Formats: sequence, C-alpha cells, structure tokens
Amino acid sequence: MARETWATRAGFILAAVGSAVGLGNIWRFPFITGQYGGSSFLITYLAFVALIGFPAILVEFVIGRRTDRNPVGALRELGSGVWSSAGWLFVVTGFIILSYYSVVAGWFLRYTLIGITEGFTVADPAAADALYESVSTGLDTLLFHAMFMLLVVGIIAAGVRRGIELSVKVMVPAILVLLGGLAAYGFTLDGASAAYAYYLSPDFATIAANWTEILPAAAGQAFFTLSLGMGVMITYASYLGEDRNLAADAGIIAALDTLVAVLVGFVVFPVLFSIGIEPGAGGPRTIFVSLTAAFAGIPGGRILGVVFFGMVGIAALSSAISILEVLVSYLIDEVGVARVPASAALGAAVFLLGVPVTIDSIFLGLYDGLADGILLVLGSLLLALFVGWVIPDVGREELRKGIADGAGLDAVWIWAVRVPILIVVVVVLYLGVVDYVGFLTGDFAGWLAAR
Repeated sequence: MARETWATRAGFILAAVGSAVGLGNIWRFPFITGQYGGSSFLITYLAFVALIGFPAILVEFVIGRRTDRNPVGALRELGSGVWSSAGWLFVVTGFIILSYYSVVAGWFLRYTLIGITEGFTVADPAAADALYESVSTGLDTLLFHAMFMLLVVGIIAAGVRRGIELSVKVMVPAILVLLGGLAAYGFTLDGASAAYAYYLSPDFATIAANWTEILPAAAGQAFFTLSLGMGVMITYASYLGEDRNLAADAGIIAALDTLVAVLVGFVVFPVLFSIGIEPGAGGPRTIFVSLTAAFAGIPGGRILGVVFFGMVGIAALSSAISILEVLVSYLIDEVGVARVPASAALGAAVFLLGVPVTIDSIFLGLYDGLADGILLVLGSLLLALFVGWVIPDVGREELRKGIADGAGLDAVWIWAVRVPILIVVVVVLYLGVVDYVGFLTGDFAGWLAAR
C-alpha cells in the first residue's frame, strides 16, 4: 500500500510540536520543577534541551527520513546484527508510556467536567487530596481511560493527513493561545512576584549540591517532553520529503516545546504562591491537589480551572496520537495490517495495560520510573551510538539534504552526538537505574508487603 506523507511543512511541525507539548510539559514539568528547586531545575532543563535535546531530535529525524519506515523497520534497514532488532525497544517504550499516559489524561478530562458541573469548591488541601484520590482510581477512572483511548484511536484511524495533521492544526494553536492567556492572568495574582523570583533566579549552589538528583530529572524531562527515545520523531520524519531542512524544523520544534514548558511555570507557580502552597510538595498530585485548592480561593477560579484542565486534556491528546502512531506504523509497514484495524487492536491492548494504573497509583510510579527514567534514556543512548559511530556518513549525508548554507553543520552535529551526548546520557541512565532500583526496593516493595 502507498505510504502516507504530510501535506504541508506546517502540518509536520505542528504534529511534532503537538507530540512534544503534552502531559510532560503541563502535568509533569511543574511538579518536577518544584521538587528540584524551581529555577535551579529550570536552568538545567533548558541546558539539556539546547545541548542534548536538539542534536538528539536530529538523530531521529535522519533515521526516519532516510528509511521512510517505522523505528523497527528503519533500524532493520540501516543496521545489522543486534542493531536490526533495536527498534523493538521504541515500540515497547511507547506501549508502556501510552498505557499510563491515557489514565492520567483521563484525570484531566474528569477534572474539566467537575469544573463545568460543580466548580472547584474544595479550598482545603486535605479535601482536595480526597478529591484526587476519588478521581485517580476506581471504575470512573477506568471509563475515562477508555474514553480517552477511543479519541486517540479515532484520530489515528483517520490517517496522517485527515487524522493527525488536521487535528494538530487545531489543537496546537489552541494550546498556545490558552496558555498565553492563563500566563497573563497569573501575572495579576498577588503571589506573582514571589513566584517569578522562585522560578527565574537560579541558585547555582543548589545545582552543585544536588546535581545527582537534578541532572537525571532534567534529562528525563527533556527526553520526555521532546518525545525522544520512543521512536515518535523517527516515525513522523518518515513521512517527510527530502527537500526539508531538518535542522531548521528541529530548532522550531524544540523552541516551541520549551516555550510551552516555560509558560506553564508562569501559570502554575503564581497560582500556588497566591495562596501559600509549596511547589512540588505533592509530587504527581501537585497539579490536581494544589491547583484545585488554589482555584477555589482565587477570583475567577472556576473558569480558570476549566480552561486549564481542558487545555491539558487537549495537549495530552496531541501527544498520545503521536505515540500510538509509532505502534500503528509498525503494523502497517511490517505486517501489512490496514490502518483502521491496526489502530483498534493496539488501542485495546494499550487500554488493557493501563488498567492496573486505574486500580492503584503505585503502578503509575512503576510504569513511569521504568519508561521515563530508563527506557527513554536507553533509547536515546542506542540511537546516539548507532548514528554517531555505526552509520555516521549516512547521518551526515541525510542532514545535509535541504540545507543550502549549512557547511560544517553536519560535522559539528555528528561529534556532538558522538561525545557529549553519549557521556551525558550514560551518566543519566546510570542514575536513572539507581533511582528505579530504589523505588522497587522501597515504595514498591513496601506496597507488595502490605498486600
């Protein structure tokens, strides 16, 4: 069957931005930033995006466009021996991430509905925490998980142009407009000045004292938000033409993704500081518990809350379709399954894997720690090794296509992939494994012992 392509450059860029701009930016970024020192984390994260994230996007782009294949087929075509099977890692990673991603996205849909029907009236953090407990697990959580996956499957089944490209042309601009308006509102709140000081005044002593924690957290956040290490950018680039400037496109995508992450801080932290809530204190619960309590105590909180949670739901959808597309593209390219049945079957399988997360939130930590802390970083490490040392000439040749005046860019890029990226990713992977082992022997072991 003929392989689909993007109709326009804007469609590709918006799809890639939509993949990057999701729960990683809006749900995960605020509580991770709060946990690791606010501005100290922010500056480390920005450095990772510029120095590691941008070259890493290009690694995936050159593989995808060169082969016109999904991650499994792309590495099989370009590699030999063990490399020909390495693409399976990205399928597994995407499968795990989407399974819990969909559950969390369902939480945002449910909070949006609560805001519309009841409003946000629980100003007491303890009551807000009880509300979160009721939303995060149970039969209703399962139903919203199913509802979200049905939306994702429906878009992917419609195809690259009529499904993905058409939807992101609506969703991504809507996210940017809504987020900009929310950030402007945050500027008017009483806690804005203190929030900006916390968010924008880096404490380098804090970074030096806590680098073993901040470094892997910032790297994981960069990989997660840029959709690296799960094969999304390989898949999206496989629908490209050869005349496109990959470096320019990667720069736009990284810049817009980072802009969204930074803007989220200008929304969340002024709201939290306005009623004296400590950022990052609630971990993954921060957005739900802290902001629900905050929305109950500020002017226009109900409208603000509905807009915010609804916007996050849209962002989650734009990212989720990119992950499912990686899985679906494999069945289409390698097995010859038609798009509609491939989308339905894989959507159902992802839904089933996510069911444990709707039963107990310990599985969120189990899935997220494995996928974000280890598999995403491992995937980026393998791709950097492959392009930097196994097929460097192929990578450089592919990068030069579509670049009229980029003399020397390919050489600088390939050495960035070969040395600094590899060093940083190896260190981050080691720290991520140590952290995950700590979770397994600590929180998860305790949970098992209590059963």
